[in-house]
Amino acid sequence: MTKHVFVTGGVVSSLGKGLTTACLAMLLESRGLRVRIQKFDPYINVDAGTMNPFQHGEVYVTADGGETDLDLGHYERFSNCPLSRASNITTGRIYQNVITKERRGAYLGGCVQVVPHITNEVKAHVRQHDGPDVDLVLSELGGTAGDIESAAYLEAFRQFVYEHGRENCVFVHLTLLPYLRASGELKTKPTQQSVGILRQIGIQPDMLICRTEKSMTQEMRDKIALFCNVEKKYVFEEKDVEHSIYELPLLLHEQGVDDALLHRLGLPTRPANLDEWQKLVHRVVNPSGSVDIAVVGKYIELKDAYKSVYESIAHAGIANNVEVNVQRVASEELTDDNVGSKLRGVTGILVPGGFGERGIEGKISAVRFARENRVPYYGLCLGMQIATIEFARHVCGLKGAHSSEFSKDTPHPVITLLKDQINVKDMGGTMRLGSQPCRLLEGTIARRAYGTELVQERHRHRYEFNNSYREQLQARGLVISGINPDLDLVEIVELKDHPFFVGVQFHPEFQSKPTKPHPLFREFVAAAVKRKNGL
Repeated sequence: MTKHVFVTGGVVSSLGKGLTTACLAMLLESRGLRVRIQKFDPYINVDAGTMNPFQHGEVYVTADGGETDLDLGHYERFSNCPLSRASNITTGRIYQNVITKERRGAYLGGCVQVVPHITNEVKAHVRQHDGPDVDLVLSELGGTAGDIESAAYLEAFRQFVYEHGRENCVFVHLTLLPYLRASGELKTKPTQQSVGILRQIGIQPDMLICRTEKSMTQEMRDKIALFCNVEKKYVFEEKDVEHSIYELPLLLHEQGVDDALLHRLGLPTRPANLDEWQKLVHRVVNPSGSVDIAVVGKYIELKDAYKSVYESIAHAGIANNVEVNVQRVASEELTDDNVGSKLRGVTGILVPGGFGERGIEGKISAVRFARENRVPYYGLCLGMQIATIEFARHVCGLKGAHSSEFSKDTPHPVITLLKDQINVKDMGGTMRLGSQPCRLLEGTIARRAYGTELVQERHRHRYEFNNSYREQLQARGLVISGINPDLDLVEIVELKDHPFFVGVQFHPEFQSKPTKPHPLFREFVAAAVKRKNGL
């Protein structure tokens, strides 16, 4: 029988449930278990596609085109669990499914209610991965215990454990031990109250993982166990790591979290194979040098808005044995006059994806600075489009060249709306999404980086390189190094006589792992290292 682990959170949001869930999956995989992960999000959106990055962080895209919560990025970076759009379940999707069934007469004669109809739909998603080829499913619930939005999910989980058998399910509750600097104390009361909320609705946590910036004392551990009705051996701490989030799995393993899970579920405790991860962490902690990379974007105030980009840069740093110092630069503040001073000293410039006109001219200034001063440049999605616009304006002399997304009346729409997007009215789930092929031109930076002719990369955009300008831009030196072979769309642009100047229409950050950095990120940081060393 497939076993189930439910990960919940208490006290405050953003404790790191997604990261903790990903670490648990990685540790269990290291024991040879076949694991699946899924995220239940209480918001009423059908998916994360229409959410503002300022409020919710980045939208992570799965290979099948699902627009999902950013925690799925943690799942893919830490584990080898296969993910899809079905791995992120929202209240909007749950209610949409139930209402669709009701309209079709599935509940004919019945009054459709939260219990049992909504809770049954949740339980159906909990067990969607059950089968002989899956040993264990991790289900993370977004938000915190006590949120009104989470009530139906917690009731469904309670029912599921009752039906599935207590011996086959575990509740892991992540909570906070706040440190009060004025008194110099860690406080356990918020944890007690959070567990109390779960117990009131019939859920008794089996394990507690306590986020803290200071180590717990044994007395404190005993107190938490007593007042939360959890055995002492199942109370763990998750102390803030010193260097990198990639230290966290080892921190949890050293405390025996994975052993405790296996023991509680009656699963065999095979030795963990963590050699590769330990070597990875050693490289993170002991870099041979450092480089400074500027990320020029419009969402730089919130780090989670470009979460996968920052992590991919870190992965490339590990591959090059350097620490990457990321300088977050607000594109709105850049102009042709100040770009030199704002970007002085950086050895690489990256422009990530995004939507909307705000900060576009600042990004163009950053691209021009990188091109003219031979600073390694890497553009992702919108960053590729910006590079095309800058080249058209300042190299090809196409005055007023722009994207039709930002200027409907531009005389030179070098970036334009995809033909199949022209009549699209709905916003959610209607862009060019998911994994699609790209054929690489031999002798280019991209081809050398990937080491193969055909690759698959994930997309999320509506606007594309305008093929009407392809020959004109190529004649002035723009290299079209990647083409979608099915749609004849430009996927990658480069410059020849430049240390590293690459723009990609897709989102390579969604396929980078700490143990397997994306080749273009790796080569971008390698070029930044060379620039710093004067090579």
